[in-house]
Amino acid sequence: MSATGLEVFDTTLHKTHAWLKAIMEALGLEDRHRAYMALRAVLHALRDRLPVEEVAQLGAELPMLVRGLYYEGWDPTGKPLKERHKEEFLAHVARELRTPSGPALDPEAAARAVFQVLAQKVSEGEIRDVQNLLPKELRELWPR
Repeated sequence: MSATGLEVFDTTLHKTHAWLKAIMEALGLEDRHRAYMALRAVLHALRDRLPVEEVAQLGAELPMLVRGLYYEGWDPTGKPLKERHKEEFLAHVARELRTPSGPALDPEAAARAVFQVLAQKVSEGEIRDVQNLLPKELRELWPR
């Protein structure tokens, strides 16, 4: 039985749920909303750190629904940000994670979990391209 009546929407919902489940497992969460917040925060911080061309190339490999949240609110003016140190990047993630309720997720754990899922779900070549554009400190957040 189709959830939406459109196969393309059902497919992206299924893929997005799989991504969120993997993030929940990596973070030891049972809350899908917190996994969504981690995915969104890390994708936004990564997106804002990449050159515009690479933002589009990575976005093209994301499931449709994930791609929508990746681009949500994006303004390419002044991008990429020059966050060269892990602390700067994680501060960006922390700002995106801020919510009025509930304890905040650890931004480093969130980054590592999302990067792990990206490394599993996005082509190896695209992940290599993204990593090669990042400073060493940020590459160290990715799984080996």
